Amino acid sequence: MAPAQVMAVVKANAYGHGAVPVARAVLAAGANQLAVACVDEGVQLRRAGIAAPIAVVAYAAPHEAEAIVANNLTPGVIDAATALAFAAAAASAGVTLSVHLEVDTGMARFGVRPEAAPELVALIRSLPSLRLVGMYTHYATADTADKAFTRRQYETLVSAAAQVGGPLTRHVANSATVLDMPEMTLDMARPGIAVYGYQPSGEVTKSLDLHPSMQLKATIGRVHTLPVGETVSYGRTWTAPRDSRIALIPCGYADGIPRLASNRGAVLVRGQRAPIRGRVCMDQFMVDVTDIPGAAAGDEAVIIGAQGIETITWEEVGAQAGTINYEIMCALAARVPRVYLRGGQVVETTTLLGVGDGTATGW
Repeated sequence: MAPAQVMAVVKANAYGHGAVPVARAVLAAGANQLAVACVDEGVQLRRAGIAAPIAVVAYAAPHEAEAIVANNLTPGVIDAATALAFAAAAASAGVTLSVHLEVDTGMARFGVRPEAAPELVALIRSLPSLRLVGMYTHYATADTADKAFTRRQYETLVSAAAQVGGPLTRHVANSATVLDMPEMTLDMARPGIAVYGYQPSGEVTKSLDLHPSMQLKATIGRVHTLPVGETVSYGRTWTAPRDSRIALIPCGYADGIPRLASNRGAVLVRGQRAPIRGRVCMDQFMVDVTDIPGAAAGDEAVIIGAQGIETITWEEVGAQAGTINYEIMCALAARVPRVYLRGGQVVETTTLLGVGDGTATGW
C-alpha cells in the first residue's frame, strides 16, 4: 500500500503564523498539497508563486468560479449549483477543473448528504470540464476522548466513496485523527493545528512529540513608577497597593491580545512573570515589574512562549479568554511582524509593509 499523502492546512493565514512562508516550508518538508478555507487565500498563495495543488475545503460560492479557475484551485463541490458554476467557468476558459466532493457525514455545516452523493457525482462526471479527484468530510468530535461518532463519520465517508467508485483521493484525517486514530488516514491526511506543533485539545493523546512553532514577543517601551493609590488604564480597574513599577507593552487587542486577559494574564520579563495590570487597550497594555529587579525599557517581554524556565502557552492565554488556542493564534493581526527562523537564524520577516530584513519597531 502506498503511503498516504499530506494536505497541509494553511487557512486563516496559516493559523496566524503567515500563510506564504508556512506554505513554502511545509511543501519543502514533504507536504503534497495545501488546504485553504476561502478563494482569496488560495489566490494569495498563487500570487506568491506557489504551484502545488491548493484545495478550498470550506464553502466556495458559485460566483467565485472564475477566480477558482483562473488560479487553478481545487474547490469542494457541495450541490448542483456549485458543480454547474465551476463547470461553466472551466469550459469558458477551455480547461478541465479538478474538484473534490464534500460529504456531510454529521457536522451539519455544509456538503452533500451521503444518500444524495451518487446523484451529485453522476452530475459532476457528466460535465466534461470537471474532473472529480477527491472526496472528503469534516469531523465534529475527533478531538474528544469518545471516538464513537468519529468512527461513524469515517465509515459513512468510506461507504459513500465505495458507492460512487472510481479513482478518488479520500481525505478525512485531521490533526486529532492523525494523533489518535492513524488507521483512519485513508489516502491523504489533512492535518491543521498539529502542523504548527500544538495539540488539538487536552483530550487527544500525545502520540507525537509536538513542539510549538510560534512565540509572541514584544519590547518594553518604558518603565515608570506608579505611586501607591493611583490607577492604571481605562476604567481604573487596578489600583496600586504600593509604589509600583509599571512597564508598557506596545501591543493590544487590535494585535490579538485578548481583552479578557486584563488583570488576569501575565508576560515574561527576565524569566519572571509580570502580571497584567489594568485593562488591555487597543494598542498597548501594562504589566507590573515591581518584583523584577532591573526590568527596563528595551527588555524583551514574552507574551506567549518560553523565557528561562518559565513558559506561557497558547492554551493558557486561551483559557484566560474563555476560548481555545486556535482562536488566539488566528486573532494575531497582520500588523504583528512575523520573524521566521531556520536553524536559529532569521531567514525572513514579514510586516504590514511587506517582507522585511528582520527588524521591526515596537516588537
